[in-house]
Amino acid sequence: MLRGMTVLLICQLIGEVTARALNLPMPGPVLGMLLLFSVLLWRGAPEWLDQVAQGLLRFLPLFFVPAGVGIMNHVQLMRAEWLAIAITLLVSTVITMIVTAGVLLLFLRLTGARKASGNATNYD
Repeated sequence: MLRGMTVLLICQLIGEVTARALNLPMPGPVLGMLLLFSVLLWRGAPEWLDQVAQGLLRFLPLFFVPAGVGIMNHVQLMRAEWLAIAITLLVSTVITMIVTAGVLLLFLRLTGARKASGNATNYD
């Protein structure tokens, strides 16, 4: 378990150092996650890393506590800016749905799955 946690923290450290050294607009932990993802694609996931991941997933709800506390600390600001927050949430949700549908259609075209489903016989 210690080995897996060390690997995760080293990936995060490498990402943080890279982001700060190159003055990138991307957070260091995201770069570390991309590094870990590329290593996992290349080498596969060892059992010891899987155990650490399962352990972290068991406590995942606890990671949302700081965000909830932050929201409660700024409840006055949220009351004052509720309309802007609601519009932003609505617009971003619609944009996400449109982009997701577009990516799905693109993948269906690239894989030819759309043609295969069009050739299916209809039993109605």
